[in-house]
Amino acid sequence: MSESNPLLAVGRAIRGAVGFLTRIPVGGGEADWEAFRRAAYSLPLVGYLVGGLVGSVFFLPVQPPTLVAAYLVGLYLITGVTHADGLADLGDALAVHGDVDRTREVLKDSATGVGGALLLGVTLLVLALGVLSFAGIGSWRAFRLVVAAEVGAKLGMALLACYGRPAHDGLGAQLVGELSYRAFGPALLVSLPAVAAAPEGLAIALLAAVATGPAVGLAVLTWGHRTLDGVSGDLLGATNEMARALALHVGVSVWILT
Repeated sequence: MSESNPLLAVGRAIRGAVGFLTRIPVGGGEADWEAFRRAAYSLPLVGYLVGGLVGSVFFLPVQPPTLVAAYLVGLYLITGVTHADGLADLGDALAVHGDVDRTREVLKDSATGVGGALLLGVTLLVLALGVLSFAGIGSWRAFRLVVAAEVGAKLGMALLACYGRPAHDGLGAQLVGELSYRAFGPALLVSLPAVAAAPEGLAIALLAAVATGPAVGLAVLTWGHRTLDGVSGDLLGATNEMARALALHVGVSVWILT
């Protein structure tokens, strides 16, 4: 099969994205990584996979607290803690005031301080409460909102990668430095099915959940450019974690209001 085959390129990009965003053993190698970092659309595509796997817990016949536990355990077994580590690093960086060099230094430091622990803890609490708020809305509605939130979170990462500039050399720079704003269009396009064929009354809520990701991504992008003069891998991971947690609340809130 030719290396220029479009289907082969798409398959490699998706496999590279799965390897980067999850702990699912898909194998692959350098060719998959190179295809992935040139294909922003592969990020939200993996959102469907992660959201579908984790969202399946809502079909379990268990009480809401057990459901929350199953969701959290399943989520981090599938995705690992790499992005959560980026969230903790961002929390430490936000705790630094008025010193750009110190902020950059703290963001690169692997040690977790009070700011990182606080932001990580608050985000996990918001995530858990978001899942708990799904009690009573129905398994299928909950499943669709979880998928939409996950796709939106990955779309937020894609926005950073496409519109950001590298803050420094590193893993994040290999994504941010490769993509241009034109790559965001396909990423947005493949995110639209998360809203399609919505259960009655859920379409606006699904759209709001998906849109939360880019909204968070824009906020992080703005802060990164103003504070760090660019975007790092930590900011990509932090966007994913914060957008997911907020999107669950936005989605269920919009559903209740509409």
